[in-house]
Amino acid sequence: MKTVRGLRWWIIVLICIGTIMNYLARNSLGVLAPELKHALNFSTQQYSYIVGAFQVGYTIMQPVCGIVVDLIGLRLGFALFAALWSATGVLHGFATGWMSLGAMRGMLGLFEAAAIPSGMKAVAEWFPDREKSVAVGYFNAGTSLGALLAPPLVVFLSLRYGWQSAFIVTGALGFVWAALWYAVYRSPADHPRLSTGERTLIQQGQTHSPPASKRPVRDILRSRRFWAIALPRFFAEPAWQTFSFWIPLYLVTERHMDLKQIALFAWLPFLAADLGGILGGYLSPFLMRYCRIPLIWSRVAGVILGAFMMIGPACIGLVASPYAAIALFCVGGFAHQMISALVNTLSADVFDPDEVATASGFAGMAAWIGGLGFSLVVGALADTVGYGPLFACLGAFDLIGATLLVLLIRGQTKQERAHAA
Repeated sequence: MKTVRGLRWWIIVLICIGTIMNYLARNSLGVLAPELKHALNFSTQQYSYIVGAFQVGYTIMQPVCGIVVDLIGLRLGFALFAALWSATGVLHGFATGWMSLGAMRGMLGLFEAAAIPSGMKAVAEWFPDREKSVAVGYFNAGTSLGALLAPPLVVFLSLRYGWQSAFIVTGALGFVWAALWYAVYRSPADHPRLSTGERTLIQQGQTHSPPASKRPVRDILRSRRFWAIALPRFFAEPAWQTFSFWIPLYLVTERHMDLKQIALFAWLPFLAADLGGILGGYLSPFLMRYCRIPLIWSRVAGVILGAFMMIGPACIGLVASPYAAIALFCVGGFAHQMISALVNTLSADVFDPDEVATASGFAGMAAWIGGLGFSLVVGALADTVGYGPLFACLGAFDLIGATLLVLLIRGQTKQERAHAA
């Protein structure tokens, strides 16, 4: 069978498309929130419960999805979860009130939780160490591309065919991707279209610990390197979930925009997020090459830079113009995805391929606990104290996360673990 040149990059393109499908279904709720509040007659706090239902499901299932994908394999596992989240997304169009919508969002969270652990496992399998941050940057771009495409697509469908159609269409698109993934994907060891040269490049570019039996989950959770990833993700995730679920409602209630203006402007922070994720991925090899910074610390340096940039969206409550607020959201989107890409890459740096999905899943659980808690705070306080003080917290969170990363990551490279063994 004819081989495909640079096949590992085509695998990342396929994962990116799947992540776009994931985030289209996920972000349709945030775009439709102003309309659904009237159509289904629920309050801001009840909306936070709907958001929270998704977050609870996602939080619980991330480690479960990671373990399942490690057990049954990436090809079947990712396709199965994608088909399930697609079916659940379609069912959103039949919601009749905030409780039924919340129940469906909870189910969506259960199945969409597979995306990040699966993507990280693919990166760990398919890429040499020096390329992993770049690969994660492109794969992570799917999260913001899906969020970027959601406002214009969802608003168009809603205005033309009704809000139900937006859920049905964005949900059904995932079925196509699930079939494509199952038909195309194989591991590097089994893929018939992977050339011998590229397979050698991947294998020789990865640092592995000496052969050993797989570590129990409890050993992963007790390790310092796990918490070096989990705690920064815990403090970073509130920003991304605030952008994903609350920007449209904020623009309507605080900046007095209508649905068409949201379609015109609400996608811009996610375009900036794409750039942040991709450029953050390239920042690490740049620092390694030109500044002679070691692999792990090149990731950490980018996280620190992103944390300081998050001071921008923390100041949203201080600006009078809605366009200045959107510009600061753009700074936040760029900064967050830089942080996200590099922290996620660290899981592939400090864990072996057969542990990455499990470790990433539990780290994602920690992240979504942070996001869930903050979303409930926003729902409880937004109508009383306003959004400004809540946005200000986001800048402080990432600075705390970056500080913890520096303190915990020291001495956690694979080489050092291998030497210790």
